[in-house]
Parts: sequence; structure tokens; C-alpha cells
Amino acid sequence: MYKTQAETQEFLRGFLPNLEETPENREVVLCPPFTDLSVLSKTLHGSLIQLGAQNIHWEEYGAYTGEISGPMLTESGVRFVIVGHSERRQYFGETDATVNLRLRTAQRFGLTPILCVGETKQQRDAGETESLIALQLDKGLVDIDQNNLVIAYEPIWAIGTGDTCEVAEANRIIGLIRSQLTNPNVSIQYGGSVKPNNIDEIMAQPEIDGVLVGGASLEAESFARIVNFKPV
Repeated sequence: MYKTQAETQEFLRGFLPNLEETPENREVVLCPPFTDLSVLSKTLHGSLIQLGAQNIHWEEYGAYTGEISGPMLTESGVRFVIVGHSERRQYFGETDATVNLRLRTAQRFGLTPILCVGETKQQRDAGETESLIALQLDKGLVDIDQNNLVIAYEPIWAIGTGDTCEVAEANRIIGLIRSQLTNPNVSIQYGGSVKPNNIDEIMAQPEIDGVLVGGASLEAESFARIVNFKPV
């Protein structure tokens, strides 16, 4: 929940010039608040950047105050949507069942969902990481087309804390996630205190296909450095 429309335009003025040398095959997706979608859609048309949303409701329309539907997102030029982010699970009652409904709806309207999975510090300390993520995938991916899917592993204990999961451990968990999929070519990202000073090491890992960036994406030069990573 950052950036007004004016702040978004200011961000783009600082961000876009840094993408002139970015490889064309590098996929960049911005997922702003709903109020910024229309201004971004107009500004980004024809650029390297694609547009994503932060959530989607499972009904096409109805009495669901405060929610947003698939047709509303696609009309705004949205191509991707985050589903099941840890903050939605933690603060807004998101469950594996509602995650599955949102995933299905996103795909029904031609959107590519970014499914977030991950464990808390308490769950990791209890040795429940692998079983919890397996359960999230098992329940979340029922009747989901894995040919139109992105998964983000976000260890909740590493989000906004400054504690980044060790890259070898992140790579191991993402490898486990991949082993549970019917389509091993699904793009799997890492999210959790991704910063300019650790992006090169993260992206050098063989199982990690990309990153889901939080706080470091709010500043144009910081995010541009992440986008323009150079694997070690």
C-alpha cells in the first residue's frame, strides 16, 4: 500500500531510463495498488514492463465491497496477479481454499497468477517448512493449469525483517517446490528481503527463476539494480 498516482509517475521517471540496457528477455512486472493501475497501463504501453495486480476476487461481480474482479483487472491492462501473499494470509483471513478460488478465477480471465507460499519463523523452527509448503501447494493447485502459473517462495520470517534466507536454503526449498509440480518449467521466484546487494547471488542459484521484491522496489534506482542483476 504505497504510492499515489503522482508518486507512481515520479517513480517511473526515475525507473524507466535505467531499463535502456536491460536484456529484452528479462521479464519485469509491476504490481501497484489498484488506484495506480490505469495510469501505469497508459504509461507502460509498449514498454518492457508488464502490469500486475495485488489481488483478485473469485467472483466476476457481486456484493463484495472492497474487492476487485477479473474483468476489472483485464480492462486495466493487467496481465499478472499476486494470489495468497503472506500479508493477505496473515491480516485478511486468506486460506488455501480461497487461494485456490482466486487462482482459478485469475486463469479463467486470462491472467497469470503469482502464487505465494512460505512458512513463519515458528513453523520453520518447528521443522514444519517442507510439510507446510507441500500442503499449501496440494490445496492451492487443485484444478490449476500449471502452464499459466508463477510461484513465489516467500519465507515469512524474512519479509521486511532484513533477514534473507540463505541462498542455498532458498534454492533447496524452491527445488522441493519444483519437484511437487506436474510442470517442472513453472517459473519459481524467491521473495524475502531481496536487495541490490544480494540479488546477484540469489539469481546465480540454479533453481531460482526470479524474485518477488517488496521494500526494495519502492525506490527507482534500487529496483533498477535488482532488475539489471548480473549473476555471479
